[in-house]
Amino acid sequence: MGLQPGLRGEARLVVNDDDTAIALGSGDVPVLGTPALLALVEKAACAAIADALDDGDTSVGVWVDLEHIAAAMPGDEVAAEAELVGVEGKTVEFRCEARDGEKVVARARHKRAVVNRERFLARA
Repeated sequence: MGLQPGLRGEARLVVNDDDTAIALGSGDVPVLGTPALLALVEKAACAAIADALDDGDTSVGVWVDLEHIAAAMPGDEVAAEAELVGVEGKTVEFRCEARDGEKVVARARHKRAVVNRERFLARA
């Protein structure tokens, strides 16, 4: 595995009505819902390590500490960045931030476990 701290990934989302707290059942306001924000952060983390994983391996989320700081409205573009900051065995840890332009929307720490896809699915 070529997993080394410093790897970075990014994911972007133009917020639409399906991404809102109302649509996701996580609130009653028409702003980017925390579940959609978390998915964006995870997508950025996956992108950071995608090219460094061995053939047949993938990663699964195992832990997150997410601070949802500011609202993003439908039509806003939110960009999440993830940096690999730690590797301990098969567990990788990321520092993440999501922004709507200059505005910080969220900060997170996120851990993923690197697993063999076939073995993981066989046990699921």
